[in-house]
Amino acid sequence: MTALDDIRAVPATVSAGAAAAGGPDAHHGLERPHDRVAVYIWQAPVRVTHWLTAACIVTLSLTGGYIADPFLLPPGGSVMTTIRMIHIITALAFLVSGVVRTVYLLAGNRFVRWTAFIPTNRRQFTELFRQAGFYGFVRREIPKVLGHNQLAAAAYLALFALLLVETVTGFALDGLMGAEPGATAFAWLRELLGPQMLRLVHHLTMWLILAIALFHVYSCVLVDHIENVGVVSSMITGFKFPTREEVVESRDGGPELLEQATAKAHA
Repeated sequence: MTALDDIRAVPATVSAGAAAAGGPDAHHGLERPHDRVAVYIWQAPVRVTHWLTAACIVTLSLTGGYIADPFLLPPGGSVMTTIRMIHIITALAFLVSGVVRTVYLLAGNRFVRWTAFIPTNRRQFTELFRQAGFYGFVRREIPKVLGHNQLAAAAYLALFALLLVETVTGFALDGLMGAEPGATAFAWLRELLGPQMLRLVHHLTMWLILAIALFHVYSCVLVDHIENVGVVSSMITGFKFPTREEVVESRDGGPELLEQATAKAHA
C-alpha cells in the first residue's frame, strides 16, 4: 500500500432508517451514510515499530529488573552476562525502532505525523479536555477521530519523552562498564547525576513507562468496544472501519477520503 491516506468501500450493514430512505440522507447529504468503509490508518513501518517497541519494553523491563536485583544464585557469572547481553541487544533494537518511528513523524500520513500529536488548532486542543471528560464519566460522547485522539496523543508524547530519558540513562549506565558509546558520549551525564541517581532515574522512568503502557492497553480496549471500528485490530491490519458519516465528521477525516473510496471502488 503506497498511498498515504488509503480508503476503500467494504460491505456493511445499513441502518434501518437509512435503508428506508433509499437515497441521500440528512447526514451531510451523504448517500448511505451508515455504510462502513475501510480506512488505511497505520502504515506498515508504524505498525512494525509499535509491536517491536512493545516487545522491547517488556524484555528491557524484565532483564533490567534482574540486573538491578538478581534473584538467581549465584547472582553473577554466566547468567548475569547473558541477561546483560540480552538487555543491550534489545536496547539497540529499541533504538532502531525509535529512529524509524521518528522518520514517520515527519514523513508519514496524516494519522502518524507530528501534527497528529501536537495540537495545531483549537479543535485539537479542546478535544484533549473532551476526551478526558469521557474517561472521567463526565461526557457521554467520545470525540470523533480516526487516528489518535488528542488525550492519547498527549500520553504518547509523554511516553516518547520517557523513552528518550530511559535510552540516554541506559547507555550512560552501560558506560560505567566501559562500553561505548555510553562511556564517552554520556560521561557528562554520569558526572552530573552520579551513578546512584542515574540508576534511580532509569528505574523510576521504567515504572512510568509501564504505567502509560497499561493505560494505553485499557483505553484501546475501551474505545474499541464503544466505537466498534477495529481499534485493536487496526494495529495489525492497518485498517479501521468507520461509517461514511464518521469519516466526514472526524477531526482528522474529511470528504476527500470518501472521494478516494469512490475512485477506488470504481477502479
